[in-house]
Amino acid sequence: MLLLRFPNSIGFALALAALAAHDCIAAPGQPVYYGVPRGAHPHDVAAAPVPGGPVFYTAQSTGKVGVLDPASGKTEEVALGPRSAPHGVIVGPDGAAWITDGGQNAIVRYDPKTRQVRVWPLPEDTGYTNLNTLTFDKRGRVWFTGQSGYYGRLDPASGEVKVWKAPRGSGPYGITATPKGEVFYASLAGNHIAQINTETGEATVIEPPTKGQGARRVWSDSRGRIWVSYWNTGQVGMYDPATRAWREWKLPGNAHTYSVWVDDKDKVWLTDWSINAIVRFDPVTEKFDSFPSNQERANVRQMLGRSGEAWGAESGSDRLVMVPAQ
Repeated sequence: MLLLRFPNSIGFALALAALAAHDCIAAPGQPVYYGVPRGAHPHDVAAAPVPGGPVFYTAQSTGKVGVLDPASGKTEEVALGPRSAPHGVIVGPDGAAWITDGGQNAIVRYDPKTRQVRVWPLPEDTGYTNLNTLTFDKRGRVWFTGQSGYYGRLDPASGEVKVWKAPRGSGPYGITATPKGEVFYASLAGNHIAQINTETGEATVIEPPTKGQGARRVWSDSRGRIWVSYWNTGQVGMYDPATRAWREWKLPGNAHTYSVWVDDKDKVWLTDWSINAIVRFDPVTEKFDSFPSNQERANVRQMLGRSGEAWGAESGSDRLVMVPAQ
């Protein structure tokens, strides 16, 4: 039993406010949870890089982008347009939330300062692409994936949107850019990753050593190495473009590895649906640490974060979760 002592009624009121802001108050180093509106089913999450800044999430079921203030625990949701069904979200170099919207078949930008929503529809002859995730290259252009078998590029300066067919059809899912601006994507159905030539748009397939692995998400570390979550086989893979060499590690137990994100200390964060947990992997010690959710079927789909914080969206419990990244 934990006994809390407060010197006066003000301290007691502040404690109650803190408890109301979060679903739980965790011990140091343990997950902290933030409730979002019921039925939002947050899919992806992205934290602004400034400490204490807003955290964005996609409310896929309701067609909105959500904005969490971590200090107060309050959320605000903004409608993105007719038939909206947002999937991925990242924070762009401009501080805005950039979103892949499968319902509108468009790239969407939400500016938290002006509260303006801008939509770039994909070319009409493209058809339904099932948009997934996006990233920025060094020239400020947005690259994105579509599970129906597409990847594409938006130039915000000119408004030009180009779409290419993926070399092996359906499957393009996660996407990332290295510190040098090289762009790689993962193909879940295609069981591979691919590098995109950012000038020609051509994609080159790169085969992981494990067949049928279900490469789902990708993320670059500070050295430009590409980390890949294997959904089918419960592994995490690492491809080094400099040497063209792979390494792979199996997560403990009967894992299904959904997401991957690499923090500023090059620790690798993953989600394992089999044990309902966020998992941290240290490439130096090759050790896994697990942070289970306190609710069943939390279903954290994607992770993103900032210095000292790893963030995930619990689509199954209508919460966001933050694990201190130590």
